[in-house]
Amino acid sequence: MSHLSEEQIHSLYVQLLEEKVSLEKHFARNDHYGLGNALADTTGDLSAYDNHPGDTATELYEREKDISLNEHAEQQLEQINEALAAIDRGDYGTCVYCGVPIPFERLQTIPTALTCIQHVPDPEQSFRRPVEEQVLYPPFGRTSFDERNDETEFDGEDAWQIVESWGNSDSPAMAESNQVETYDDMYIEYDELEGYVEPFESFVATDLYGEHVTIVRSRAYRNYMDSGEGDPFLEKEPAAELEE
Repeated sequence: MSHLSEEQIHSLYVQLLEEKVSLEKHFARNDHYGLGNALADTTGDLSAYDNHPGDTATELYEREKDISLNEHAEQQLEQINEALAAIDRGDYGTCVYCGVPIPFERLQTIPTALTCIQHVPDPEQSFRRPVEEQVLYPPFGRTSFDERNDETEFDGEDAWQIVESWGNSDSPAMAESNQVETYDDMYIEYDELEGYVEPFESFVATDLYGEHVTIVRSRAYRNYMDSGEGDPFLEKEPAAELEE
């Protein structure tokens, strides 16, 4: 015998029917959140390809949202039908796992509940992220791998350095280095070695066969020599050349 009175069961039955009718009308009015229409129908164009990819991305986002809302509504309707079937069988109001009576207060709040609180499926808060975010790993996190010895690829910091090298709103006082000579020296790790390991590799040149070593007396060469890191084969420039 159910612990619920006939009046309580009737009120819950009416509540379930009202929600079912509301959902079915909603499906009928908007054709399951517009999923019956092709993407080209929503844009009004003959093709989904557009001159403005941002518009297509917006339509894709809206379509993904509609699919999610539609699946949620369909799942809710399925749960309502299961609850109505349980009322018809006479076993509504008891946990399908342990048979413990479900409190009337819980059923008033969630009339589709078929389990007690202890047997609620997946009761923990979910931290699962959409699978699409794997492309952007780590999602909403840092993409700078300078601190890791096992990561040497082009990362988020490298991308920012390229963008920042074209200028930003910072003043020299906000630069990372305290030895700023030009605005080109202001972006993060502007003096980072790119394409070579040792500093002298940027101004030491050879022929195609690795012979006939020559020194390109560039700015990097001058800085290298002035810092006292010169190797024996790097001779000081003649006085005449320095005067020029």
